[in-house]
Amino acid sequence: MSVRDTVEIGLNRFARRGYDLDEVSIVPSRRTRDVDDVSTAWQIDAFRFDLPLVTSPSDAVVSPATAIAVGRAGGLGVLNGEGLWTRYDDPAPMYRRIAEAAAAGAPPVALLQEVYAEPVKTDLITARIKEMGEAGVTTAIRISPQHTEQLAPAALSAGVDLLVIQGTIVSAEHVTSQGNALNLKEFIADLDVPVIVGGAANYTTALHLMRTGAAGVIVGVGADTYSTTDAVMGIRVPLASAIADAAAARRDYLDETGGRYVHVIANGRIETSGAIARALACGADAVQLGEPLRVAAEAPAGGVWWDSVAAHPRLPRGAASAPVEPAGSLEQVLLGPAESADGRTNLFGALARTMAKTGYSDLKEFQRVDLVIGGSES
Repeated sequence: MSVRDTVEIGLNRFARRGYDLDEVSIVPSRRTRDVDDVSTAWQIDAFRFDLPLVTSPSDAVVSPATAIAVGRAGGLGVLNGEGLWTRYDDPAPMYRRIAEAAAAGAPPVALLQEVYAEPVKTDLITARIKEMGEAGVTTAIRISPQHTEQLAPAALSAGVDLLVIQGTIVSAEHVTSQGNALNLKEFIADLDVPVIVGGAANYTTALHLMRTGAAGVIVGVGADTYSTTDAVMGIRVPLASAIADAAAARRDYLDETGGRYVHVIANGRIETSGAIARALACGADAVQLGEPLRVAAEAPAGGVWWDSVAAHPRLPRGAASAPVEPAGSLEQVLLGPAESADGRTNLFGALARTMAKTGYSDLKEFQRVDLVIGGSES
């Protein structure tokens, strides 16, 4: 860290200057390219996707049916292994309760906590993964670090393709005086399926998670418009800087291992096609989207949004939203055509055009695009 990267906030106390995505702008080069010659595809382990999209594991936007739809559209749908679909045989009544509360405004946190009080059932984890697998898409399920050893065996025995171990903050070395902590390196070494872990907030954590053998590292704490992580915990991650740090860790780990590439997946306030482009330009291989998908007609919560941590029984860190009207089908949200000019539909069609207008043919090339600090126009 150089001196110019820090600011003295008091006597002998320094803070690093970080940048959010809306402070970063993409600079076109001298070359442009036909959009039909641009590829937004990426591959993690043996799994190839047409879109650099990993869904947030929120019940508001991901059901088995929508995970299948996302997979068919070219992305990776991640089901919450500790969500409504693994707590209830039929979660439809719970969605109706949330929708009824949303009709009068935003659903209260207490209601979310109540519907998530039902225990997770491992047989439902198995059933949901098999349902998605039978549709022929790549399957992925998210489990929290504290429940990984308990719930992962059911997912693995069901034949899940990718295991996502995700919390607000995840480290390779969790210290506890209450029994044994999950050792990610030992756990991942024993698996035959690739693992995505996160979130990481800086270079050191990203590098340590890469050294566990993970195929992908989620960068960011998932903060969105309705997140209260900053207010509740004082944690805020300037995502552009965090992505660049993780990309530097990826490069150093590539050198350290003689060629093992770990994918960086950005997760934060990425709500428009412009933010997606900026995240990838900063060095991400893919983005994790949640709230932007609530405008799809297929979203199971009917336009209401809440993050998985919003229902935490002791320390909720998010609010539920009032419902929004659908902006189109899931395919329109991801691939267009867009009917408005707000950057919230045709998310990845817009990305392809950004790449074309800056002269890059694939995502790895696009990560070298020039950036400037200039702030948002909005």
